[in-house]
Amino acid sequence: MTSLAPIAVALDAPDLETAARWASLVTPHVSTVKVGLELYLRYGPDVVASVRGASRVEVFLDLKLHDIPATVAGAARVVSRLRPAYLTVHATGGAAMIRAAAAEAGPTTKIAAVTVLTSLHDRDLGDIGLNGPAADAVRRLAAMAVAAGAQAVVCSPQEAAAVRAEVGPEITLITPGVRPEGSAAQDQARVATPEEALNAGADLLVIGRPITGSPDPGAAAAGIAAALRRTGAATR
Repeated sequence: MTSLAPIAVALDAPDLETAARWASLVTPHVSTVKVGLELYLRYGPDVVASVRGASRVEVFLDLKLHDIPATVAGAARVVSRLRPAYLTVHATGGAAMIRAAAAEAGPTTKIAAVTVLTSLHDRDLGDIGLNGPAADAVRRLAAMAVAAGAQAVVCSPQEAAAVRAEVGPEITLITPGVRPEGSAAQDQARVATPEEALNAGADLLVIGRPITGSPDPGAAAAGIAAALRRTGAATR
């Protein structure tokens, strides 16, 4: 049996039926589907069961929680009932917040700390109070988050090698901003191809519109998965 590609397909769909259809098309080829904030706010917890369907696909719940520790702990406790494989929090919420989330997430859910959004350029960091460049800010936030109990780190592919060196081999590195060769960057600032991201140390690639914007999302997912197998990047 062909192994599933280490890809989380971002199901940024306009409605629940479309998200569930996309999920059913891509799950024969990829390991994970990602539910973002808009879809979750529109449909609530039911969206997780809908995209999971009858498959054993992992669900990445990308809510990017960012609040005081008690509030994030409560949210993580509620979400843990849905058994997502990953739940995101903003690393800039601080160590106490991350510890609170990790304590309540449950044994099957990894808290994934989002470092610096892939839509941001180095020049943007000063405006939000972060010392740059982005690579340095990402590395600092990743180290702090892991020390506080995060089991996964979200960073752009361009920082993956530095983060891997910082946090070691046991932490799951998740990289948005992944674009197959020839795809438009759109609103992503720090991007790389799937092969480049995996070779830099990423474990899970977040890919959305290059797959879901295709006329046949299943075929698009299969094509990227096959390309990774051909290059050997998926089995590094």
